[in-house]
Amino acid sequence: MSSAQDPFYIVKEEIQDSIDKLQSTFHKWERVSPGMGDQVHVTKELLANCGSIEWQVDELEKAVAVAAKDPALYGIDEAELERRRRWTSNARTQVRNVKTGVLAGKGSAGAGNASEVRRELMRMPNSNEASRYDQYGGGREDDGFVQSESDRQMLLIKQQDEELDELSKSVERIGGVGLTIHDELVAQERIIDELGTEMDSTKNRLDFVQKKVGMVMKKAGAKGQMMMICFLLVLFIILFVLVFLT
Repeated sequence: MSSAQDPFYIVKEEIQDSIDKLQSTFHKWERVSPGMGDQVHVTKELLANCGSIEWQVDELEKAVAVAAKDPALYGIDEAELERRRRWTSNARTQVRNVKTGVLAGKGSAGAGNASEVRRELMRMPNSNEASRYDQYGGGREDDGFVQSESDRQMLLIKQQDEELDELSKSVERIGGVGLTIHDELVAQERIIDELGTEMDSTKNRLDFVQKKVGMVMKKAGAKGQMMMICFLLVLFIILFVLVFLT
């Protein structure tokens, strides 16, 4: 299966896009002044996105674990499995670093602003709750991915069915050609048998004539034998013409 059709790489690209957006938002968060109200809003958004991406990475790791039980069934090898495990581990590390940085806060933040951030964070759901929210309430993107993947699988199955139909038709055509060849061989074998029978019959007639000629030649003299030889030669030519040229 090519990378363009492998569900792992499709999900990987979506998760990587989410991580890139998460890191971009995190860099903006670092530049927000502690006294501005946008910091609390961006902090909530960052932590929610961290929980969502962590859940997606968890699901991807489960899929890799399933594939590891029977790699041949999914058309991958151990090296590919190791690359997938390494990528999910790196993705988890990137998300964890962002989450740790957000929770730690900027070193230059004032005590009052830190208290405000902590109060806002206490009103936020924890990472598990955020994951559940993304899974059940806010997982429209995941639902869309599942639907898209289901449609893609149905399209692949349809294409495979069409290929199998074409293969079945080709097998039927080859079978028909094989039957035609068989019939031709049977007909030729019958013709050869008939020709053999005719040759045996002709041989028997020639043997009978030769015996008669031998008896006549014994009774005739030298002159009679020469005439008999000429007669037999003419007779042989006539028979040859009748048997092989007509």
